[in-house]
Amino acid sequence: MERIGIIGSGRAGGALGAALASAGYPVTGVSASSRASLERAARLFPHVPVLAPAEVTSRADVVLLAVPDDAIAQVAAGLPFTEDQYAVHLSGAHGLSVLQGIAATPVALHPPMTFTGEPTSLQDVVFTATAPDRARAMVERLVKDLGAEVQWIAEEQRALYHAGLVHGANHLTTLLAQALDVLREAGVADPAATLRPLLTATLDNTLRSGHDALTGPIARGDVDTVKAHLAVLRGRTASTYAELARATVERRLEAGRLDPDTAARINEVLERDLTGEAPR
Repeated sequence: MERIGIIGSGRAGGALGAALASAGYPVTGVSASSRASLERAARLFPHVPVLAPAEVTSRADVVLLAVPDDAIAQVAAGLPFTEDQYAVHLSGAHGLSVLQGIAATPVALHPPMTFTGEPTSLQDVVFTATAPDRARAMVERLVKDLGAEVQWIAEEQRALYHAGLVHGANHLTTLLAQALDVLREAGVADPAATLRPLLTATLDNTLRSGHDALTGPIARGDVDTVKAHLAVLRGRTASTYAELARATVERRLEAGRLDPDTAARINEVLERDLTGEAPR
């Protein structure tokens, strides 16, 4: 098995490195600088030396560049890579161009997963990879040994791929935080417990059936209900609700699931002036 070196002991690098170690890959060195990363390295890799990045690189066959996206190119350019090595960054947004000019074979390998800094099972995670042909067998074997799967995308599609993940996951957190605030304001004592069964069912149904899983007032064409919601929502939450409602109406209309007259009436309710107030 390839020797693994880890540059950066953040949450993603720590979790992936620990998973590789559990799969039998020898982790020969890690780099860490902050107090949190040093503590994480000591916890996840108790028998692995903490070394300078250059020394980590010199001891490894596969070097994981687990550093912030904007630092990948600079960090990689300063490491003593050889042609026999693989340089693997974990960014979703970047492809191979960020590793241009280094001696090692470049690989972009992104696990679409949220990491906490603790050991994490990667079983059933679908990694997304971009790599030259000579690296593909190594990547597929490594991912398979983690119990995961890999899909390949073109260099020019990396930003679009990552935008889809961010819109679906990161913005979901913002949306749910707004919903929790609204329920709390309405006097619901435990908003999370109230939402959890509905959200779990909705997520499962949507992943299985796409927009056909939609329920609620727009799916039913309940114009007055949408109007009532806009009358009580305020600020950013109101504008978020309105914008997502517009997108929902558009999708239902395109799919032939909402008649044009009802769609026009809902859109009229959703129209707002610059102050963000719904028309009365």
